[in-house]
Amino acid sequence: MIPRNRELLITKSMEESLLIRAFDQATTLRRPQPGLIIHSDQGGQYFGKTFRKRLDKWKCEQSMAEKENPYQNAHAESLWSRLKAELLEDGCFETLQDAHDELFNYIEGYYNIRRLHSSLGYMSPINFEKQYYQANFNHNSQSQVSG
Repeated sequence: MIPRNRELLITKSMEESLLIRAFDQATTLRRPQPGLIIHSDQGGQYFGKTFRKRLDKWKCEQSMAEKENPYQNAHAESLWSRLKAELLEDGCFETLQDAHDELFNYIEGYYNIRRLHSSLGYMSPINFEKQYYQANFNHNSQSQVSG
């Protein structure tokens, strides 16, 4: 079984502490192999000493898009573009809790489960991940992504 964390971390601002919490949850759950590439924009939180120590601890490589070049971060830009078009008709949420609830339902109920992604060969992220793990890690056993 491929472990998935379905907790959505959301705050009013993107601070290093939120990034570290999400990174810690992901690495604890998935136990990545050395060489994992962490790609981001050049937000200040990605330069923080604590976050960079985490990357070193897990032997991750840090990759950053050039400033003012959204094409180098195309998958993230695509997610936010789709999310705004498909979820944010009025452009904003009324409360942080509303944002959390609606984003969780969108991501876990639609985007990761049912939405077909051209970059994944017109598969959902869940099905793509299942296929990837079955092909690369579980030749002798059945693999399942928990949902």
